[in-house]
Amino acid sequence: MIPTDTDGDSQCDLNDLDDDGDSWSDAKEAMCGTDPVDSESVPDDLDGDMECDEWDDDADGDDLPNDWELERGFNPMDPNDFIACHGEASYCLRTYDDFTFAESHNSFSTPEDGIMGGINHLTGLRSQWEGGIRAFMLDPYHQSEFNSEKEDVVFCHAPSLPNTPPCLFGSVDAFAWLRSLNSLHNNSSGDVVSLLIQNYAVPGEHLEYLLNETGILERAYIHELGSPWPSLGDMSLSGTDVLIFIQMEYEDNFTKLLPAWRHTWDTPYGESSQEEMTCDLGRGDSNQPVWHMNNWLNSDFGFADPIKASQVNAYDTLLQRALLCWETVGNRPTFVGVDYWEQGEVTNVTITLNKMSHWSDDVPGHP
Repeated sequence: MIPTDTDGDSQCDLNDLDDDGDSWSDAKEAMCGTDPVDSESVPDDLDGDMECDEWDDDADGDDLPNDWELERGFNPMDPNDFIACHGEASYCLRTYDDFTFAESHNSFSTPEDGIMGGINHLTGLRSQWEGGIRAFMLDPYHQSEFNSEKEDVVFCHAPSLPNTPPCLFGSVDAFAWLRSLNSLHNNSSGDVVSLLIQNYAVPGEHLEYLLNETGILERAYIHELGSPWPSLGDMSLSGTDVLIFIQMEYEDNFTKLLPAWRHTWDTPYGESSQEEMTCDLGRGDSNQPVWHMNNWLNSDFGFADPIKASQVNAYDTLLQRALLCWETVGNRPTFVGVDYWEQGEVTNVTITLNKMSHWSDDVPGHP
């Protein structure tokens, strides 16, 4: 008797794992309900990953699970119907505290914004946004006691000098700056923005007015202390894709302005040498999973130092510090804050970190 060899590969069907030679194993065809001895009968496989759609958790191959898509109104059988967060669909599944954002310190303090001295960066908001910065440290002030209404709030960085006005080196129109941020955010999809506001110089009503007038406040996510953080995808889809952290608590309750040092914590900042940098607690509650890794050095006069920034923002240096702090703390840094973001590669470091699920993973190649 001549053994049956359906696909003519000189292997009898009895010993052939794929009788009909259609690249689907007999076992998989049986599981998927197709005929293992008919090469025209093959499982439906929308994304071509050799997992039949019936058993494929991500049938369309868009990196979003079928159930997740169905629950949020997406078609799990359409690879063009999806959401991406920070450039990757899979990041939409990550919770806010399990993602690392590049953060600019005194984001507005740039020549492009009209600041004349004591700058923190060379380029303004648009360049920062296009470069991948999604977290911004902001300092609201009233320029003087004679311009102290809610409409008079500006951004400036007060020098640590006695008897000097807060906006000695110039100020930035806070309303225009935040409207530009809101516009950039509107033109993106699936990005989450965070603000860390040094607010001790303005009343809560004035800060809330500024944020409301510029369209930021309506997007604010309200986090209940101690509750789990949501996914980036759910924050984006719900329209609550901005986190507003304030450094000084107000007596009145502004529910969308989250007290930073209750909900987050940070490392010390403004050291004068790289050797002084640690992963220790600076301010806040170190039990919180959301935290800032401050990564800038000051000059001897207390200003941002571009030469030192180029050293501590260098790719390998910054990446190794972030991994060390991740290991030490037990949670990835949520924010990596820098001066002179153009010097070095802070955004490439965060790209690498976000490709890792644990500090001990193999480090991906340089972006």
